[in-house]
Amino acid sequence: MPSGESTQASVQEPEPVRPTQEDRVAAAGSELIGGPLGRRVLPGRSWWTPVRVIALVAIGMFALGLVQKAPCYNGGWFFGATSQYTHACYSDIPHLYQGRGFADGLVPYFDRLPGDMQYLEYPVLTGVFMEVAAWLTPGSGSIQDQEQWYWMVNAGMLMACAAVIAVCVTRTHARRPWDGLLVALAPAFALTATINWDLLAVALTAAAMLMWSRGRSLAFGLLLGLATAAKLYPVLLLGPLLVLCWRAGRWRQYGTALAGAAVAWIVVNGPVMLFAFEGWSKFYTFSQERGVDFGSFWLIMAQNSDDPLSTDTVNTLATLLMLLCCAGVAALALMAPRRPRFAQLAFLIVAAFILTNKVYSPQYVLWLVPLAALARPKWRDFLVWQACEVAYFLGIWMYLAYTTSGDAHKGLPADGYHWAIGIHLLGTLYLCVMVVRDILMPERDPVRRSGDDDPSGGVLDGAEDVFVLGPAHRPARHVAHFEGPRVEWGRTGATGGSL
Repeated sequence: MPSGESTQASVQEPEPVRPTQEDRVAAAGSELIGGPLGRRVLPGRSWWTPVRVIALVAIGMFALGLVQKAPCYNGGWFFGATSQYTHACYSDIPHLYQGRGFADGLVPYFDRLPGDMQYLEYPVLTGVFMEVAAWLTPGSGSIQDQEQWYWMVNAGMLMACAAVIAVCVTRTHARRPWDGLLVALAPAFALTATINWDLLAVALTAAAMLMWSRGRSLAFGLLLGLATAAKLYPVLLLGPLLVLCWRAGRWRQYGTALAGAAVAWIVVNGPVMLFAFEGWSKFYTFSQERGVDFGSFWLIMAQNSDDPLSTDTVNTLATLLMLLCCAGVAALALMAPRRPRFAQLAFLIVAAFILTNKVYSPQYVLWLVPLAALARPKWRDFLVWQACEVAYFLGIWMYLAYTTSGDAHKGLPADGYHWAIGIHLLGTLYLCVMVVRDILMPERDPVRRSGDDDPSGGVLDGAEDVFVLGPAHRPARHVAHFEGPRVEWGRTGATGGSL
């Protein structure tokens, strides 16, 4: 019969993982604030819990991003096109206040707009977000005053989204709360947060990931459906989740999630689709008809070709490339010696969409930041990728400065911009390679090295396989000369305890 002391120890919650003890870059960076964090900031030990600290850091970084937009707020958006690019402070938000009829009280999707864009080209939930901000914007004063107010109102609403993202990422991996600092301190996150309205979809997706990690399949589906009603990319997460649930035999939970996503999407889109179909469909037709644009390797090809590919051809080829990537991710999920973590495959599939798409706006990096923090919580690799994204952020604005400055040629010519695109592509591919390596060699995965299986996987966490292919039938191969515990299904070689 066990003693009272041993029984008490067996039910204690495992200590949270502190990156400063396992990550050299995190440990070195912590010297800026006095060294590695100690027990006083561990969960339950003081008011300064990781969630609160990370939320405050995220809000602080968001505020710095607002300061970075100050030159545009004070004139760059309104006087001369080039200034907003040379100061790298461009935002769609103030320009679309009048350009999409909000200043005139037009109803999105129902009222036709003057000019070339006949209807609002955003998904319905994003349109609702934009309309609510318009309602909160004072209608008095000059159009410049109104646009400044509109941007500020949107910034406040997007700041709330940023805090939600930081909190959700922090809480998704229960034993690794400090990985949320990757999101909070990501420089590209702060720089691009108020360019457009992407943070709404990112926040809903992060909340959905948190719900799935807690085993709440219906809540996950509902939130993911809402996220897809705000931006198209979140629906991609249903693909890797399907393959993982197939491998683990969790069909009921997947069906619940799928049904919840469909219901949420239909509830948001149904009324607009029914009563204003032409306006509702504008987002989809615009995405299809849009030509090759900024940030993609398709643009490099087009600008270096005497006979560039047509839009229809690019659409077809980009779709085929994306389907090939989906097939590759599915094969990886079913054939990997150990079932991949949900966050790993979610990152890979969204990254594949970004890499193959015909356009890459600088704010699209927001889609990947929370997924990258969950998929590969390694500071060195994360910062390498972020450096590449910051380089691209500066490159696109300098290129636009060059194209709008006439004979002055201020900024970066096309050849230089192509290098910036290449840096972005290589940085994203680098992080993808690191995630794939972690899948094939679990001992390299920072999450699994700590003794966890799939903390963002919910019902998949610790589940046995029921369907595998090829190499998955064989034991996982271990990294040569690797120092540390060898992770097996449900156990760690160091302790032999359950995950």
